[in-house]
Amino acid sequence: MGFGKTSAILMMIVVILVAISCHSGVEATRILKEDFARGNQYQTYSAIYEKAKYTMDLWLQKLPSGSSPSGPGH
Repeated sequence: MGFGKTSAILMMIVVILVAISCHSGVEATRILKEDFARGNQYQTYSAIYEKAKYTMDLWLQKLPSGSSPSGPGH
């Protein structure tokens, strides 16, 4: 084995050992806001739903109406 091959193998072993030794567990918890469990949660949801519904109505009104132009396609 040449010096280059030996040093490459040694370098890979060192990198693997460092990766294994530095491996630490990740905390998988999230902190929730305290107001998340309040009673007005459903009112907020309703307001968001109404705004999304209104926005979709506006988008659908901008679509062209009528028959599709004839020609090649589906």
